Amino acid sequence: MHKKLLSGLFWVLLANLVVKPLWILGVEVGVQNTVGNAQYGFYYALFSFSYIFNILLDLGITNFNTRNIAQHPQLIGKHLPSLLGVKLCLLVPYLVCTFGVGLAMGYGSGEFRLLALLCVCQALNSLVLFLRSNFEGLLLFRLDSLFSVLDRLLMIIICGALLWSPLRERFSIYWFVYAQLAAYTVTAAGALAVLGRKTRLRGLRWNGPFFLAILKQSAPFALLVLLMASYNRIDPVLLRRLASDADAGIYAGAFRLLDALTMVAYLVSVPLLPVYSRLCRTDRSGIADATRTVFAPMMLFAVGAALGGCLLADPLMELLYPGRGAAYAPVFRVVVFGIVPISLTYIFGTLLTAGGHLRQLNLFAALSLALNIGTNLLLIPRLGATGSAWASLTAQGFMALAQVALAVRLFHLPLQAFLPPGPKALAGLARQLVDSVKSRDDSPENV
Repeated sequence: MHKKLLSGLFWVLLANLVVKPLWILGVEVGVQNTVGNAQYGFYYALFSFSYIFNILLDLGITNFNTRNIAQHPQLIGKHLPSLLGVKLCLLVPYLVCTFGVGLAMGYGSGEFRLLALLCVCQALNSLVLFLRSNFEGLLLFRLDSLFSVLDRLLMIIICGALLWSPLRERFSIYWFVYAQLAAYTVTAAGALAVLGRKTRLRGLRWNGPFFLAILKQSAPFALLVLLMASYNRIDPVLLRRLASDADAGIYAGAFRLLDALTMVAYLVSVPLLPVYSRLCRTDRSGIADATRTVFAPMMLFAVGAALGGCLLADPLMELLYPGRGAAYAPVFRVVVFGIVPISLTYIFGTLLTAGGHLRQLNLFAALSLALNIGTNLLLIPRLGATGSAWASLTAQGFMALAQVALAVRLFHLPLQAFLPPGPKALAGLARQLVDSVKSRDDSPENV
């Protein structure tokens, strides 16, 4: 299982560390510098708003499917047609809820026009994530790596052609959203075609009893994702309501580099979920070793990135936003420390999810959301975007510490699980990594 984990980490990190930093630090920064803080803050607040209700497109089915297929791979052909039918039907409640809440918040025609496009983007992205969950559950990490970056690669090509051409002067935030729509459409179609060939998919199927059974099992996943999306994405929404579009834009600009850094932790968690799920079912004694494989390197990276980001906040922000870096640096000095609790959450939250301890996770997430909202309401009127950054860091820190404590207690993790491997262990891991890259043990993945 170590070979599978290392192989997954290698392929996912290789693909994403090449493409996604270029997207976040190249294209997204270029778009914000072109359209300005106010227009980008308007987009980012609505994007975050549409993201909060994204779970209604999924109801936890994707996480449930990853865990289920990892433990019972023979069921993929039976479940896939029905789950695709369910995904299509879930678009209706998502649109009703998103537009209903937007109407209650007083959104006008300008907001709804952009929000409609963002909702379609969220639906397509949710479909891509679900299709990828089947590759992850089957431990086909190379295929998953390909489709994890294809959408961003297409967006880079489209937006790059627009931003670095004479059309730059006419570039609007809507062009940015149209590029996302095109990229998600192509990626979803490609992933569906490959998965359909591997599973001999013949079409969608609606099965009422199956839907109710899946909904019952996935409901805790859905609640967890909704709560976590809320406390992670509500900051720009509150900033726009309590401060201004410009404050939301500054927060988005400072948060962007943290988003790039946390990508590493997220990518590590992608193969961790199916690996932890299989270990929970077959060999719980291997959980400590799997945790040790990722914990020490991840913490070394996270703490180093946080300290380095804090010390270099001024030059980093000036490099990304020439002439305006001073507005972003105070916010970035706070938000960058979020890499530490976020990394812990991706490791231990993934372990608790794989173990099925969702009731406790949902309780922690609900408390984190309440803590985030309360702190935001207190600090935004006084400190603006910097206050929102402190609120976010407070909620993230509470969630991470609670998850670590629970995971240690439930899985009896020894101290060795938190210590770096010794020289012999590192040599063994290196050999396993080389073997995993050379071997075809993951099964052929010819696209």
